[in-house]
Amino acid sequence: MPWKTTLDRAQRDKEEGKAPSTQAGEFVREEMEHIRRGKHGARNTKQAIAIGLSKARRSGVKLAPPKSGTSSESVRKQAERDYAKGQRHEQPLHKRSVARERALKKEPHSAASHSALSKQSREAASRRSRISRSEAAKKAARTKGAAGRSRAAQKAAHTRQRKAA
Repeated sequence: MPWKTTLDRAQRDKEEGKAPSTQAGEFVREEMEHIRRGKHGARNTKQAIAIGLSKARRSGVKLAPPKSGTSSESVRKQAERDYAKGQRHEQPLHKRSVARERALKKEPHSAASHSALSKQSREAASRRSRISRSEAAKKAARTKGAAGRSRAAQKAAHTRQRKAA
């Protein structure tokens, strides 16, 4: 079951008109936190992200399953089941949840490290076109709002200052 704060953040993102993938990002962030705190592990960063996306779908985020050809048939079918479950607001079976946790506890915890996340995001970005990345950045700036843009500018200035020192 996701944390209440995660559900609240995802709901706030939805109310602000942000994309379902942004709403799902809150669940992925929570999953990374679980791995870092030692609640369970993941074989790799991609698996950790997939767990977060699955939780988002089951929690009712309208995140469409991947299109055919972009991922394996079994992954797509599971995403469809998760999505349907979330739209019906069904709870997962307790026995399955316990089994899932037990299996994940045996996996390593390096999947949520900063270097692993950085490597994953760079690889994912390299698979996209320059125009696609640019469009995503423009949309992010539009949906951020004035306060968000101001905060981002302050953060960037602080980073530049830190790098110069």
